[in-house]
Amino acid sequence: AAGIPRRRSCRFVMTSIGDLPEDVLVELLSLLPARELVCTCRLVCTQWRYVVDLTTLWKRKCQRDGFYLQNLDRTISDWKIFYMLCSLKRNLIKNPCAEEKFKHWKLDHNEGDKWKVEKMPGAHGTNIPDPAVRKYFVTSYGPCLKSQLITLQKEGYWNQLMDEKRPEIVVKDWYAARFDCGCRYELIVRLLSEDYLVLEEFQPEPVIIEQWSDAVWREISHTFQNYPPGVRYIWFQHGGQDTQFWAGWYGIRVTNSSITIGPLT
Repeated sequence: AAGIPRRRSCRFVMTSIGDLPEDVLVELLSLLPARELVCTCRLVCTQWRYVVDLTTLWKRKCQRDGFYLQNLDRTISDWKIFYMLCSLKRNLIKNPCAEEKFKHWKLDHNEGDKWKVEKMPGAHGTNIPDPAVRKYFVTSYGPCLKSQLITLQKEGYWNQLMDEKRPEIVVKDWYAARFDCGCRYELIVRLLSEDYLVLEEFQPEPVIIEQWSDAVWREISHTFQNYPPGVRYIWFQHGGQDTQFWAGWYGIRVTNSSITIGPLT
């Protein structure tokens, strides 16, 4: 009819995700978990494989998860591996502070009155600097040693990563004596091959603490670097005993053990 305006026909063109600009696609894909990106998205098409391999995508993921610092730009050669290591990084020692008694630990030597769990600070003891640590393991007058074997593949560290990148492996342990009794502290950490051969080892001299010490908690630390390829397991063992052979639990106290792999940032 005259005077009635005609409706303009509107056409909506559906745009596929593949038509998005590269920076938008990077932003979208950076929201996905790393495993999905590498194992699924990278296989979709040539374009997605290209984007998943971009340094900018992995930098963006580092920014999202709080791993990125601007001063790292000149030192990181592979941002994808850097992100993977940061996201995997955690304490690989289970039950390090005796909260679950002796769960996850193998008691290799359990002599005298055997291993025991006590609460901080304990008799004639002091508190550890970290207030979150509330318990410790304590040894007796006979040899007391306990260990854990860490399987790297089970913890997410694949063979190629360990062989080619050989990320730093940082070992820490805390030990203390009672004020009124002397004791001995021991630590051994071994990097093992698939056949359990020792590829590298950290075994400091045993620490002998005399009677009437300050009973202060002390940290021991070691970083494995440039170790041989083929590391598949990490074996951690610590313990000791008292040096005066008193019945009860007067030996070395240990807690807050840790093994971490990856960047120090």
